[in-house]
Amino acid sequence: MKIETKKFGEINGETVTKYTLINQHETKISLITLGATWQDFSVKETDGRHQLLVNFDNLEDYIKTPYYLCKAVGRVAGRIAGAQFSIAGKDYHIENNEKDYALHGGSHGFSFINWSAESRVDEKQASVIFKHYIKSSDDQYPGNLEATIIYTLTENDRVTVTFLGKSDQTTLFNPTLHAYFNVTDSQHDLRKQWLKINSSKRLELNTNKIPTGNFLPVKGSNYDFQQKENLQDVLDKLKKDQSIIELDDIFLVTPNSQEPVAEIGDSADKRRIKIYSQRNAVVVFTTNPLDPEREKQHDFNALAIECQTLPDAIHHQNFGDIILPAGKTAVYNIAYQYEH
Repeated sequence: MKIETKKFGEINGETVTKYTLINQHETKISLITLGATWQDFSVKETDGRHQLLVNFDNLEDYIKTPYYLCKAVGRVAGRIAGAQFSIAGKDYHIENNEKDYALHGGSHGFSFINWSAESRVDEKQASVIFKHYIKSSDDQYPGNLEATIIYTLTENDRVTVTFLGKSDQTTLFNPTLHAYFNVTDSQHDLRKQWLKINSSKRLELNTNKIPTGNFLPVKGSNYDFQQKENLQDVLDKLKKDQSIIELDDIFLVTPNSQEPVAEIGDSADKRRIKIYSQRNAVVVFTTNPLDPEREKQHDFNALAIECQTLPDAIHHQNFGDIILPAGKTAVYNIAYQYEH
């Protein structure tokens, strides 16, 4: 195992650092301090190195992108209806950074922070630990939050992302990693990438993509990913049958550290990533963050997979508990196992 460090750029007079972790198979992940972003996940193959993430090679694009491209998201991932909530009878109003709701922790959330970082390495694994103290006055959530995000690469090509949060007041905590994948040879589109989700239900959403509280069975629908489904085939069916142009959906899963909640792979069976989560939702989203013109034509090349507790859980008792009591530490893991 080894770790390399270099300057990736600057933002607001601060250095943005890039950390690269490499294992014995020459599997490599790179992380940048802005947004605690997963910038590279590439593997050594007989014909050269292959990228598994959809990524940028420069800081400016990460600053400009509206897609949270492979960035950490928090305190609370997803949408909070009305940009308000109550804890123990007390009402809180936070920034409505998209329409009349709060999205992905607001404009001062995890994705926009230039995190402090340190690295650790031994014979079996290498890690980068990102830390930041988020004041309540920064993001309008109750409590000052001690946030930590740890990326770890092992010798068997497993990447684990650990989120830790501790607050001096009771608050909300539902972070995720907004990772975008394309594991195909060319990464040009999604015609040769498949998706499998261990889910029999998805959330019903209103026109603003806020959960209604109802669950819809996926069996017999275009949203049934219980077996491997080609992504472009699904997108074509959605457009033909329902005039829907994208996937932007939330699936209910059973938390399981032994069985993947989701899997992605290429149709040639060269590459596969199994995703493990302790929480009950997988959010999927298709887009083209690299090419605005193709994005306008709904010609997608990227699949986002976000593991978290069901979005807007604070407004739905049966969605899961995202309340973090004062003085307690919450710990959540997401693991990505590469296979070939």
